[in-house]
Amino acid sequence: MNLQYYKEILERAGVVFESGLSQAEIQELERQYAFAFPSDLKDFLMFALPTSQGFLNWRRASNDEIVYSLTWPYEGMCFDIEQNSFWLEKWGQQPASLDEAFSIARKAIEQAPTLIPINGHRYIPDRPNEAGNPIFSVYQTDIVYYGCDLADYLQNEFSYYFGRSEHFLKGEIKYIEFWSQFAEDAV
Repeated sequence: MNLQYYKEILERAGVVFESGLSQAEIQELERQYAFAFPSDLKDFLMFALPTSQGFLNWRRASNDEIVYSLTWPYEGMCFDIEQNSFWLEKWGQQPASLDEAFSIARKAIEQAPTLIPINGHRYIPDRPNEAGNPIFSVYQTDIVYYGCDLADYLQNEFSYYFGRSEHFLKGEIKYIEFWSQFAEDAV
């Protein structure tokens, strides 16, 4: 991924950048929030930190903002359990108690790769910890692929500026434990 090229295109789209995160800042975020940035996202955030248009400002965001973004997928799943009768068959019989149902959902999400917020409700999984993980658009249990990888995601999110007339997935999509079943199987 040509980081300078992507930064220039995003700046044309109105994205504001600060200087990139330092290695120490990356390590502290990973330690504090118990995930590991995939290398392509880490390289991007260390090259230049996007701070506008829905991007999470990892340097200036409060703990509450970061925790809110990290728990958004769980909270959305709980909403659908309570309001829309969502339940995965592999979880067994749905308990009558919402607290028990939420506990089962929480355990499943805790075992799954952590979804790291990129921009709004767009997320990248932290496992496998390597470049090329897909980007998911997560809104409750409506979870779809929004890019085959970080570069493809940015081209879809800012399609006009990259000369794309529509959103499409350009390339093979890596299967991600737990999360891909939503995008592929329409659970």
